[in-house]
Amino acid sequence: MNALVALCHFCELHGPRTLFCTEALHPPSPSPSSQAGAPVPGDRDGDRDGEGLTMKANSSATQKEMCEGCRSLPASHPGFVSIDDETGIRFLSHQHPRQPQLFSVVRQACVRSLSCEVCPGREGPIFFGDEQHGFVFSHTFFIKDSLARGFQRWYSIVMVAMDRIYLINSWPFLLRHLKLTIQSLQSTALKVFDSEQGICPQRAVRMNSAFSPAVFPHQRSGNAARSLTSLTQHPNLWASLHSSFSWLLKACGSRLTEKLLEGAPTEDTLVLIERQTEQEEEMSCWEGAEGGVSKRHHSESKLTHNFLSDDAKLDELPGPKFRSLRHLRQVLGATDFRQLAWHVLMGNQVIWRGADPLLIQSAFTMLKSLLPVGCVRSVPYSSQYEEAYKCNFLGLSPDVPIPAHVSSSEFTMLVDVTSERSCHIPAVGEDDISSLYQFTISSANTQPIDRGPTLLNKLEVALSNENLSVDVVSHCLLCLKEEWMNKVKVLFKFSKVDGRGREDTQKVLALLGATGPGEEDNVRLLKYWMTGLSKTYKSHLMTAVRGGERSPSQ
Repeated sequence: MNALVALCHFCELHGPRTLFCTEALHPPSPSPSSQAGAPVPGDRDGDRDGEGLTMKANSSATQKEMCEGCRSLPASHPGFVSIDDETGIRFLSHQHPRQPQLFSVVRQACVRSLSCEVCPGREGPIFFGDEQHGFVFSHTFFIKDSLARGFQRWYSIVMVAMDRIYLINSWPFLLRHLKLTIQSLQSTALKVFDSEQGICPQRAVRMNSAFSPAVFPHQRSGNAARSLTSLTQHPNLWASLHSSFSWLLKACGSRLTEKLLEGAPTEDTLVLIERQTEQEEEMSCWEGAEGGVSKRHHSESKLTHNFLSDDAKLDELPGPKFRSLRHLRQVLGATDFRQLAWHVLMGNQVIWRGADPLLIQSAFTMLKSLLPVGCVRSVPYSSQYEEAYKCNFLGLSPDVPIPAHVSSSEFTMLVDVTSERSCHIPAVGEDDISSLYQFTISSANTQPIDRGPTLLNKLEVALSNENLSVDVVSHCLLCLKEEWMNKVKVLFKFSKVDGRGREDTQKVLALLGATGPGEEDNVRLLKYWMTGLSKTYKSHLMTAVRGGERSPSQ
């Protein structure tokens, strides 16, 4: 985080003054000139060692205007330097920043924190700033002084940064840790104050001086400037503040991580977040209700499920697997692949039955990429048949029978995977799936080759073009899915939320490009994909519509 921390003081003679400032200097990026030993402009040897940190503004007119209360370190003091071994960042502390631009920014923050920007009660945190001069988190406080007007002096600690969002998000963290530093200073100064009051009570002295007007002004002018070191009697005060401010800059910079988000989250992202939340809630409820043995059994079954369903780990496991949609199309053949893809896009149940669960899982991984995440319900490998409402992708062991009503249903496709005798030949490689297995596809619903949704037609054009790489085809499929998901959202808003009639819906479908050749399949695809919309999107849309309906009456 590019920020700096400064301790400021309101002097009774000179007004707001900066007492102590800590800034972070990041290591310069390597360049040919610096690697060859050529000096880098503005980077003197004295700066690298922590010397020469005092600005010209601190040595000319500003020096003459300083009193004991306005000064922290003498002009000859080299300042304090701490180096972070992990990142190479140097934390430098002196009375003023080393750069003239930062000097003016800190000076303005100091003046505003101790004059015009005042919070209720005068003590406490406040936030102000702008894009030009930076944003400031300021915490004002008082230090007890037996010789000051009102027996206290006014200080503030400011953190200046150009990133407004980062600074606001760090508010609780900064407030918590700055309070610790402030309380330490106040408690130390209070002990000194009580000790001085015990020796010479200043309130009685001032009451007596009220009868002698010529004495009191002379006494005030002689004691108006007291340094913070004198108020706290802390011999290593500035070294301690340097350590505290350096840690604050390092911790504040590393506690939050920035991530670049390109646009709004997709429907797939929202569905994945919702499913993860539901799984966490189910796990917490399960663990609260079940005993230790049941927990262990549930954990083992969950691990087994994750082992079979984790698509990301498939490439690391040995054995023949489908590597892409193009690979799956080459193995099955163009006709059978189109039949299979049509059933997937329409939401029919696709059953793969075979002895190799990893091969079946790899096929499901490729086929699931055709659908939005919200439409995917998968049972990777099972020893019994599962109904279609539970899963649209079902993997079965070879001896599992298929119920008669399922085999005769036009909403089901079965792929039987059997081993070939040639698989025992040593020369056959693991990726030569067509030589290892035979695939038999059967379904009561056989679609003509020239039929199908527009999305499938465009996808097959991309898969058949050998000039396009696998990555390009994947991006093409992603764009096609996003295009049709946008059409799904429009249709959902028009038909389900607004409740328009059939004629109006047909006009919308024409505008969406879902009519014409393959119109029946396009409409069926849109209606099926509508079930995959996230709950977040549906809830947001319904809330917005209801709010719009209420607004005219209000």
